[in-house]
Amino acid sequence: MNFAALSPDESTPFRIIFVCTGNICRSPMAEVMLRDLVTRSGLGRLITTSSAGTGDWHVGEQADTRTISALAKRGYDGSHHRARQFDAGWFDDLDLVVVLDRSQERILRNWAPTERDRNKVRLLLSFDRDQATLRDVPDPYYSDDALFDSVLGMIERANFALFAQLAPAIRQGVR
Repeated sequence: MNFAALSPDESTPFRIIFVCTGNICRSPMAEVMLRDLVTRSGLGRLITTSSAGTGDWHVGEQADTRTISALAKRGYDGSHHRARQFDAGWFDDLDLVVVLDRSQERILRNWAPTERDRNKVRLLLSFDRDQATLRDVPDPYYSDDALFDSVLGMIERANFALFAQLAPAIRQGVR
């Protein structure tokens, strides 16, 4: 994705949402981790992060305890997260819709009302050259703590790659 044309300012931050299935495992990891990176970089006013799920099974619930634990082991706080379901009406207010696997990619592209909105949908691993061929971040929900830790590692690497592409364009647009 080409971020070269960005010119955000403090009144219109660049808005990113991460979307997985239930919004209790992968997308909260991605949201919390990128928000921390953005805040530490001093760009917190210029980039906002959120997350949602394609399904409504967990709406209002905290992130899975294994998600919170995996995040905490790496110094992130996921305790305030509450799951919600993605609403197609949000597309107008978003700049980038980052999905964790191809099933969410298909769903969100089908929900997108315009071609412009469909083009906002991107697989997270596509930002990381080393992981792009994997395409999907595995869903750890039916697995153990070790897979949660491994999935968070994948998400961190991809988020660092996304941020490395996004941050220069954001900084360039700030006067």
